[in-house]
Amino acid sequence: MNADLLLSLTLFAFVASATPGPNTLMLLASGANFGVLRSVPHMAGITLGFTVMIALVGIGLMGVFERLPAADSALKVLAVLYMLWLAWKIAGAAAPGEATSTSHPLTFLQAAGFQWVNPKAWAMGTSAIALYAPDRSLAGVLVVAGAFFLVSFPAVTGWTVLGHEIRRFLGTPARLRAFNWTMAALLLASLVPLLRL
Repeated sequence: MNADLLLSLTLFAFVASATPGPNTLMLLASGANFGVLRSVPHMAGITLGFTVMIALVGIGLMGVFERLPAADSALKVLAVLYMLWLAWKIAGAAAPGEATSTSHPLTFLQAAGFQWVNPKAWAMGTSAIALYAPDRSLAGVLVVAGAFFLVSFPAVTGWTVLGHEIRRFLGTPARLRAFNWTMAALLLASLVPLLRL
């Protein structure tokens, strides 16, 4: 891959990682509810989980979904169910002063696993492979995955910090609850394109 194509890939990866979607909405809510440090496993799970997903999709899973439409449909059902659960979790997050032992940000494994049912992650990953590693060679796929690995953590950190900063404006439990319900509704709204397919 030449330098111009690598720069184009890096910009694509950054824009894809930084634009609003299920991951960024959840991190905005996590930053507001739990702060940046407690959200680091969530951010790392997104970064590493998505990198692994791109690599595996690029070296073969993309072909499986092309040959087995039922597998694609099953993934969509799982995505809807998991995102409904996540929206419920966000809507019910306790205010910082009201935190209970059951109130915590997503873990590393939960965030990494979410990438497999995140419609935006699939769209970004398959598009990146199709555009920048169309031959699906191992080297090309690893370059695409590596580009996302390098830019994803800084991109998702920005959303978590923004959520943390928003917390100052959400000074009452009622405002924080309204924010959480709004984030949950936006997460559900992100399912609309998936449900049209």
